[in-house]
Amino acid sequence: MFINKTKGDPDMEDKKEEQKTEDVMNKKVTDGADDPSSAKEDNKNLKSEAADKEQLKDAEDPKETGKETEKAEADGKKAEDGSDKSGFFKKKKDKKDEKIEELNDRCLRQLAEFDNYRKRTEKEKSAMFEVGAKSVIEKILPVVDNFERGLATADKDDPFVQGMQKTYKQLVTALESLDVRPIEARGKEFDPNLHNAVMHVEDESLGENIVAEELQKGYTYRGQVVRHSMVKVAN
Repeated sequence: MFINKTKGDPDMEDKKEEQKTEDVMNKKVTDGADDPSSAKEDNKNLKSEAADKEQLKDAEDPKETGKETEKAEADGKKAEDGSDKSGFFKKKKDKKDEKIEELNDRCLRQLAEFDNYRKRTEKEKSAMFEVGAKSVIEKILPVVDNFERGLATADKDDPFVQGMQKTYKQLVTALESLDVRPIEARGKEFDPNLHNAVMHVEDESLGENIVAEELQKGYTYRGQVVRHSMVKVAN
């Protein structure tokens, strides 16, 4: 019994197909040597057939193409997320650092407020002291005036008057230690900031706006007028 071994063998069939293709191509090449235009046409046909085969191959295997596309998209998305995250973490500060900055800022503000409060209270305290001291001095000045009036008419040889003079000097010394000074008036040019003119006289021996007589002493406390001098102005 005769058996055809080559029948149904796919390898043999492929070889035969390849052999036929080679024969056809050799024939075409040989023919093309005689006819250049036909050779060019055959080359174009072969290129188009190869391109069709490539397209067919890509169409037959869509899974690989899809996987490659998905992989590229995933890589792009990962890179984008990574850049966003890195930028986000760079801008965001640690809660501990934020708390330290907040407490430091609060401490500096409180120190500044306390310094302003200290300066303000010292200024107010000084102003209150000045006002209180001037008020006390104003009440003491009439006592000084009465001492001067009494001593001006008293007998200086009297022991009692001598004791009053010592008391008066002690009082004036205490006022001078507090920077209380009498205002010079007699023979000085009239100054409205220091003198209070209550009378006006004509006196050719004195110049214009010269204080002719002091009716009541004026005093200053640390350069500020406590009481103006009551004077009589000439001319």
